[in-house]
Amino acid sequence: MDGQEYLAERFESHRGQLRSVAYRMLGSLHEADDAVQEAWLRLSRSDTQGVANLGGWLTTVVGRVCLDMLRGRASRREEPLGLRMPDPIVGGADGPGPEGDVLLADSVGLALLVVLETLGPAERLAFVLHDLFAVPFDEIAPVIGRTPAAARQLASRARRRVQGGAPASDTDLAGRRAVVEAFMAAARDGDFEALVAVLDPDVVARSDGGELRPGGILRGAEAVANGALFGARLAEFTVLALVNGSPGLVSLTEGRPLSVMAFTIAEGRIATIDILADPDRLSRIDLTVLTA
Repeated sequence: MDGQEYLAERFESHRGQLRSVAYRMLGSLHEADDAVQEAWLRLSRSDTQGVANLGGWLTTVVGRVCLDMLRGRASRREEPLGLRMPDPIVGGADGPGPEGDVLLADSVGLALLVVLETLGPAERLAFVLHDLFAVPFDEIAPVIGRTPAAARQLASRARRRVQGGAPASDTDLAGRRAVVEAFMAAARDGDFEALVAVLDPDVVARSDGGELRPGGILRGAEAVANGALFGARLAEFTVLALVNGSPGLVSLTEGRPLSVMAFTIAEGRIATIDILADPDRLSRIDLTVLTA
C-alpha cells in the first residue's frame, strides 16, 4: 500500500465522524458531503507527518470549511427570509437505517438544529465543536480567529440560546411514540380537544414551506391544533417514522411527501413541532425506508 492509499484508508476511518460534524454545522446533508470532500482534498495536499491526532486535525479542518460555507451563505444571501428547516434524517418507525445510524450516533434532534440555524457562524462552530464533539477551546480559537477565552464566551452564549429554544426531550422512546401516535389519530379524526390534550399549552410549531409556500411559527395549543387539523385535510395519509432518531410523521398524497414533522416531547406533551413542507427539498429525501 503506497502513502496515498494509506492516507485514504485513514481518512475513511474518520468519515462518519466528519460527516456528523458537518451535518450539525450546516444542517444540510448535501453540503455536509461537500465539506467532507473538501477536507479530503486539503488532507491529500498537506504534510501530516507531524500530526499526532489525525482525527482531531480533520475535525478542525471540517469545522473551518463549514465556517467558510456558513459565511458564504450570509454574504450571498442565499438563505430565505423566513425560517429555514434543516434537512431531516428520515427512517422507518423501527430504525433510522445505516445513514441515520452514523449521523445520529450522538443523537441530534431537529429542534436543536433549528436553533443552531439562528446562531452566527462563529457561535455555531464554537458550540458544535466544543459541546457536541469535545474539541478544546485552544483548538477552536485559531479556526475562528479568536482567543480561547473569546471562543469559550461564544460557546457559552450559544449554549444559552440552545437551552432556551430547544427544550429537553423525554427519554422514554415508547412514551414519545405513544404521544405522536395520539397526535396523528386526533388530527386524522378531526378531534380538536384530543389534539389540545397532547399539546403543551405553550407549544411552538415551526414550518418551512420554501420560497413558494413560506412557512411561519404558530404558538399555543389552540393555534397549533387548528393548524394540525388543516394540514390533516390536505394529506391523503400520514405514517409514523423516525425523524432524526425520534418518533415523527410523514404526510403524503398521491405518493408524494407533503411534509415531514419532528416532535419534541417534554413531560408527556408536545413542546415543539418542526415541519419541512418545501416541495423541492422533500423531493430529495429518500423515503423508501418507510416501505422497506
